[in-house]
Amino acid sequence: MLTRQDRTIVDCLELFELIRPLKLMHVGFKDVGVPQEKLEALHGAIRASGATSYMEVVSTTPEACLNSARIAVELGVDRLLGGTDVAAVQKILGGSKTRYYPFPGFPRGHPTKLAGSPADVETQCRTFMAQGCAGADLLAYRATEADPLALVRAARQGLGAGFLIVAGSVSSATQIHALSEAGADAFTIGTAVFDGSYAPEAGSILSQLARIQADCAGAA
Repeated sequence: MLTRQDRTIVDCLELFELIRPLKLMHVGFKDVGVPQEKLEALHGAIRASGATSYMEVVSTTPEACLNSARIAVELGVDRLLGGTDVAAVQKILGGSKTRYYPFPGFPRGHPTKLAGSPADVETQCRTFMAQGCAGADLLAYRATEADPLALVRAARQGLGAGFLIVAGSVSSATQIHALSEAGADAFTIGTAVFDGSYAPEAGSILSQLARIQADCAGAA
């Protein structure tokens, strides 16, 4: 994710060009941080590279979240992450090719924290699948009331064959391996790349990302 502290970084276009040699196949951004015209340019660059595009909704008001869904359709984003008003978002996405992964639990604030129990998450994930969602976007490591991995296992149970993405505050190989073992299909990472905390001994963003790629291969 070309994001830091839950916002798309202002130099996202320049950074994407820098990391293009890594041939990342999954690249995303948030719905806040830069103007829509820059998101349009960024999304065009992501799709031109052959990567799957993602936009995660972190707006804090209901109407802003729905407006972000409209922007996702306008951009032609492959996968829309976040939000909680599934019926309204699905209506906006209707007829588009954008696949939807809402937030289970009870997200609050910005940067987002997650309330809710494993039972809440499992029940909501079952409902998401019944509503035609492709999966869920779980803020496991932003949890305030439950163990993150317990939430991951609950979401996996509720989603069945649905796709489980874990978003937010992933910053180590230990977490990546734990998420894989608990049943997550994918995760997002941004801040830990740009502040160098994923691999403190490595200097560049390219080195951070290369280390993450290697750790993901080891967790598969």
